[in-house]
Amino acid sequence: MTPAHRLGEPGALLAIISGPSGVGKDTIIEVLRARHPDPSRRFVVTCTTRERRPYEIEGQSYNFVGAEAFAALRDQGALLEASEVHGNWYGTPRDQVVEALTAGHDAILKIDVQGARAIRQRVPDALLIFLVPPSLVELYERLAARRTESPEELRRRYEDAAVELARQDDYDHVVVNATGDVEGTAERIDTILKTERGLHPDRRVAV
Repeated sequence: MTPAHRLGEPGALLAIISGPSGVGKDTIIEVLRARHPDPSRRFVVTCTTRERRPYEIEGQSYNFVGAEAFAALRDQGALLEASEVHGNWYGTPRDQVVEALTAGHDAILKIDVQGARAIRQRVPDALLIFLVPPSLVELYERLAARRTESPEELRRRYEDAAVELARQDDYDHVVVNATGDVEGTAERIDTILKTERGLHPDRRVAV
């Protein structure tokens, strides 16, 4: 793994939005992206070996790559973190993070619980925000409603979510994504990001 040695500009955040599958991370990221079209925030696009879903956009939802290409990126140190989740690999492109921070922009990452833990170990100054559902019952209903998993995959994601939700104390902030309140959830996360930047104007994040 490439050691952390580059410093971002003062005040720039490395912020992670994490949470179990089906909690609404993608939707919240899209709302935040629409609210901040200016370059003061960079939304880092995760690489994954998972198959693209019909509604997803290459290069915006994810960077979809084959298993060999992903392994090459990981072995070359091009990923800030890499985790296998639900049988697929996900990783954060290091160059996108470095470019954002060195330009003084906040780098916003959408990462699973495993990846968030890896980032915190490597970048202690990272800001971790955990998105949670109102209940496990509602999470299961959301997973089932999107109809993108087989019954076996659905059960696995639900069981994994129960384990992941037990890791809330590992995060700096926990935000409930209430059903039907996407804008409210995005507003709360937006406030957290603005407040953190204001509280630590001299922070320099090493990546």
